[in-house]
Amino acid sequence: MADEWKPKILGMVCNWCSYAGADLAGGGRIQYPPDIRIVRVMCTGRLDSLFVLKAFADGADGVLISGCHFGDCHYLEGNYKSAKRMFMVKRLMKSIGLDDRRFRMTFVSASEGAKWAKVVTDVVDTVKELGPSPLKENK
Repeated sequence: MADEWKPKILGMVCNWCSYAGADLAGGGRIQYPPDIRIVRVMCTGRLDSLFVLKAFADGADGVLISGCHFGDCHYLEGNYKSAKRMFMVKRLMKSIGLDDRRFRMTFVSASEGAKWAKVVTDVVDTVKELGPSPLKENK
């Protein structure tokens, strides 16, 4: 068991909703896999598409972006802008031969700690099923 591969997943989450949801999950002692490292941003609308691609280039096996639900963004339309950009990231991933299931964008509010745990568990399970990122072979 000690040699079991553990995925490296980067989570970029909105300060106002998804980070608070993750905090609620932790405060409520809701269990989810520890394979995710979180970067808190003020709004997912500030995330450049290149951040996701850079994460994969730097060795991430999976990337999760999580923000406010549509209509609830504290910056009005940040989550809409992010969703548009991230749709393009998925298309780019497909075109370069990287399985787009390694990347996910989701929406978790501050009151959805259980949903956060479910999302992270699902992302980790999906990435474990896919195995290590093929981009790591080139390093």
